[in-house]
Order: sequence, then C-alpha cells, then structure tokens
Amino acid sequence: MGYQVGIDRKQLTLLPVSLDEYVPEDHICRVITAFTGQLDMGELGFKYAECKETGRRPYDPRMMLNLYIYGYLHRVRSSRRLQDETKRNVEVMWLTEGLSPDDKTICNFRKDNGEALRATFRLFVQMCRELGLYGEELVATDGTKIRANNSLKNHYNETVVENAVSRIDKKISEYLAALEQADQEEEGGCEVSRSSIRAALELLRERKITLAGLLSRVQAEGEISTVDEESRMMHCGGDARELNVGYNVQTVVDGKYHMIVDFEVTNNSGDSGELHKMSMKAMEILEAEEITNLADKGYYNGDDIVACERDGVTCLVAKRETGPKKAEGFAHKDFMYDKGKDVYVCPCGKELRYRRNHKSSAGKERKVYANYEACRECARKADCTSYRYREVMRLAAQDTLDIVDERTRENKELYQRRSEIVEHVFGTVKAVWGYKQYLCRGKVKVTAETAMAYLAYNMRRAINIFAASRVSLTKAMT
Repeated sequence: MGYQVGIDRKQLTLLPVSLDEYVPEDHICRVITAFTGQLDMGELGFKYAECKETGRRPYDPRMMLNLYIYGYLHRVRSSRRLQDETKRNVEVMWLTEGLSPDDKTICNFRKDNGEALRATFRLFVQMCRELGLYGEELVATDGTKIRANNSLKNHYNETVVENAVSRIDKKISEYLAALEQADQEEEGGCEVSRSSIRAALELLRERKITLAGLLSRVQAEGEISTVDEESRMMHCGGDARELNVGYNVQTVVDGKYHMIVDFEVTNNSGDSGELHKMSMKAMEILEAEEITNLADKGYYNGDDIVACERDGVTCLVAKRETGPKKAEGFAHKDFMYDKGKDVYVCPCGKELRYRRNHKSSAGKERKVYANYEACRECARKADCTSYRYREVMRLAAQDTLDIVDERTRENKELYQRRSEIVEHVFGTVKAVWGYKQYLCRGKVKVTAETAMAYLAYNMRRAINIFAASRVSLTKAMT
C-alpha cells in the first residue's frame, strides 16, 4: 500500500474561466470590496482620488486600500510582502484586478494617507453601528504600549549622554597614552599602528561633538529619540514589564460585541488624564448623551473623573492607593470622613480637623486635616506614622471620587467585565496577530498603522458575528 497520489505536474488542466470563480460568495475579499466600494475617496482625503489629465496613470486608492485591509487581516504589513502577495495569491489578484504595484508604491500609500486611513476606520465603525453591532451604553477604556521603530540605543536622556561622554573621554585617554608610547619607541616602529590610533581618535572626537549636541537637546527636552523623534521611553506591558521606546495607544471598546469605538496614539507613558478625552470621543462617535465607562486604576485622576461625571459619563474606576504603606488598619482608607462636621475620624476614634490648604507640585489643591495634640499622646503612633503627627489630605474632587469609589464597590460584577471587553482587543491584535511593533515612524504614520490594525480587528469581529447568525455581512453592508 503506497502513499496518496497527487496530480502530475505536467498534466494539462481546465482552469476556471475567470478570477471571480476563485472567490466564493461569502469570502472576506467580497466584504472588503463591499465596504470600500461605498467610500468617497476624495471626501476622505486619499491622495490620487482624482486623476489628472496628463502624466502617468496612478493606481486607484480604492484598490490600494483593498490590498492593505487584506494584508492586515492576514498579518501581512510589509510592503515587500504585500507586493509578493499580488503575484502569487489568487485572492489578492482578485482584489487588485491583476495589478502588482511595486513595494515603494505600496509603502507610499500608507505613508501619504495617514489622516484618510484614520477617517476610514471611523466610517467602518459608523457602518457597524447601523448594523447594530454597538450597544452604545457600556464601554471600557485602556491603554496598550506598542514598541516604536526606534531601538533603545537610539534613545537618549541626560544620564545616558553623560555616561557615553565619560566612556569616550576614558577611551580617548587610553588612545593618547598608546600614541605617546608608540612615539617614544625607537625609529622603525610600526607606522600603521600610529595611523590607526590617530584615525580612532578622530572618530571619537567626532562622536563627542555629536553627543555634546545631544546633551544640549536632552537638557531642554528631557529625552529624545533620534530615529522616531516622537516616541518615548515607557514600560511595554506583557513583555516582562521591560522598558522600551514606544507609544501608548488609548483605546475605547464597546461592551456589546467588543468592537473598537475609537483610539488615540499618545507618547504619554501613563494613562492618567486620558479618561475624559477618550470618553468624549466615544460619546461623539456613538452619538450618546450618557455612557458608562470602565477603567483601571491608572485612570484614577480626580480632575479627569469630575469632568467625566459632569459631562454624562458614569465612571467605574478602580481606586489607586498612594503614599507610603502603613500598618494594617492605618491606611488612608481607614480614616473615615464625616461630611457634616468636615472632619476625619482616625482608627483610634480621634477627630482630625481642617488645618490648612496644600498645593502639590502638580498644582493640585488639597485640604489638610490633623489633630496634633492627639497624635502626641497616641499609643499607636508608631503604627500610624513615622513623623511627629499624622496628616490626612483631601482633594477638592474627593466628594465625586467617594461617589465613584462606592459605585465601583457596589458593581463588582459589572466592573469585572472591563478586562474581558478591552483586553480582548489587545490580546487579539498583539498576542495573536503579532502587532507588537510599528513599521512606520512619527505619530501620524503610526496612527495610520493602528487604524489599519483596528479596522482589520473590527472587520474580523463583524464577519464572525454575522457568520454565527448565518447572515452574509456582504449583503448586509450593501
């Protein structure tokens, strides 16, 4: 009994009469063309949306968009690999109508149409809203770090530059000593050695001049990246919490089917201060007057939460504990606030009265409460503080924060949905699809990359949702 027998490579076959026969009616390529066929490329701002009467004919931006959407759906982002697909992949040939742009043309399409690609992502969100894929009531917000196209070696702060200058100074001293020793040798010594040392010294001096320019820049800017100048150093979660150069992508996800609502690429290493901005984006896109937004403790910012509550956003945010750790029972949360008396009651039952206002380095006003007399005589003082007395600070926004804290505690089951809603997106895009590092540089271009990845995610979700209902997404879109 032998192996299964295949087709003889030299045997003649009768191929389908058209490319269209290779693509089934419910294929993803037909979903792509059904979507892009409804776009007004000129209104979106795509380059070459209108052809000139003279010069060489450009490629249709609609066809180029089809190629990129297909690529991101199948984990192919490189322009060279996309060019290869146009020559060997029948599905791509169907999308491009047999055309094969060179890799530079493919690369330039993404580079030149950053804003248009972002607008295309939002149009697909609106189309999915009309199809009922967004609940428009519950959203979750979180940020994810994606590495930039800039290595750690090309990122500098003041300490890094000063250390590099010190190493060069030490190396220059070693070369000068070696050159002096070579000059003191008897005539007939190795001239090649002397010339190589002088050449190395010249290179080191040029490098030192370059570093001097970098030092003046980092002293003014704090940190700089020499390849992607808009990227910043930050902890890239999910990779052993390593420090790397990258971007923080703020993302809002709807709670119904985990579809992405909107995103914003930032170079802020933290999430604090981003909740109100992302909530307003979500409300604008979903055309909602009120929404509930779930966020982790990185978004626990008093001013931001107050702004959200004021503008119709019901926040559920995990509380972030700050300050040094205290003994059990003496943390800030163990000091109960009496709003009627405007006093705090400590764990030992003493009242801490308002004493003064305190302004932090960030400019935030706080009210300071203390009971100096009670602290001096307290038997548990060592458990409470290492200073002469304990002071408790209250933010101006604390009344609103207390309401949010209570709401979050009372709605634990709802809040626990946060991770399954928004982390689902990051797990798919980064861990499964492998989009952990940008190919482009600069916020406009990496925003275009993010828009394509998130458009592919939303499209894949929509296809799967309609497939489960045995409904054709292609027909639903048209």
